[in-house]
Amino acid sequence: MFLIDKTKNRILEIQPKTFKNLGFGEKENLQEWIANNPEALGEELLIIQKEFDGFDKTRERLDLLALDKNGNIVVIENKLDDTGKDVTWQALKYTSYCASLSKQQIKKIYQQYLDKLKIDENAEINLSEFFNGADFEELQLNKHQRIVMIAGNFRKEVTSTVLWLLNNYKMKIQCFKVTPYSHDNKLFLNIEQIIPVKEAEEFTIKMAEKAQEEIEIQNELQTRHIVRLDFWEKLLETINKTENKSFQNISPLKENWISSSVGVSSVGLNFGISRTYARTELYMSRSVKEEINLSLMNFINKKT
Repeated sequence: MFLIDKTKNRILEIQPKTFKNLGFGEKENLQEWIANNPEALGEELLIIQKEFDGFDKTRERLDLLALDKNGNIVVIENKLDDTGKDVTWQALKYTSYCASLSKQQIKKIYQQYLDKLKIDENAEINLSEFFNGADFEELQLNKHQRIVMIAGNFRKEVTSTVLWLLNNYKMKIQCFKVTPYSHDNKLFLNIEQIIPVKEAEEFTIKMAEKAQEEIEIQNELQTRHIVRLDFWEKLLETINKTENKSFQNISPLKENWISSSVGVSSVGLNFGISRTYARTELYMSRSVKEEINLSLMNFINKKT
C-alpha cells in the first residue's frame, strides 16, 4: 500500500504490520470490528450471535453467526496473523452444527444476543426490518449455509481445501485477508477478498455449479448402468428359459436397449427401457420395394 503525496507528486510505501506487533487480539479487536461493521465484508449482514456455543453435546463455539439478505446462515471465523492448518475443518464443523437451526431457534439466538448486549430491541421486529419489512412468519431462513474466513495469512493447506470445496461441491466459502498498516501514528486496515477473487466471483460460482452438475450426471449414469445391467440379466435369463432362443447369445449391456435377429435378413428385434416405460421394437433395414416389406410384415403377423 502506498500513500500519495500530491505536493511532491510522489508515492510513499506504507509498511504492513502484524496484529501481534500492534498489540491487537482476535476476540477483543478483530472480532469486534467485524461484529460492529459487517459491511466491511462487502455486503449487508445481520450479526445474530457472538461466541455462539449452543451446540448439543459439545462445548465448541464459533466466532460470529450472521444472516445474509437471502436468509442464509453465515458462519464467520476470525484468525489473526495466521489461519493455522485446521480452520477449514473447524468452520465446516460449525456450519454443519448450524445447518439444523430452525427459524424460531434463530430468533431466540438473536434475542439472546441483543439481551446480552443490553440492547432494548425485539429480535422478530429486527429480523423483519432486515428483510425489508417482510412478515416474520413468511420468512424462510437457513435454507443454505455459508462460511466466511478472515485472517492475516492463509496457509496453503487452507486455500487448497477451500478451492477444492468451492469448485467441486459448490460450497459457499469466502476468504478475506486482513492486513493492518501503520503510518504517522495512524492505523489502517485493508480487507481483501482473496477466494473467490471478487472480480471473478460470479464466474467461479458458475463454473463450480457446472462442475457439480457434471459430477451428479456421472453419478446418476453409473447408477443407471448398474440398474440396466441387472434388468437385462434377469430379462435374458427369463427369455432363454422359453422356446425363443433369439437372445441366447446376447449379453447384458449398460445401454437402455438390447437387440437380436429374428432369423430374417436385415430384420431385428429390440427391447428398450426408460424410467417410465418398456417397449419392444421390430425394425427392418431392407432396401427393397414397399410391397416386399409389406409381404414381410404380413408374414411376421401370421407367425405372431
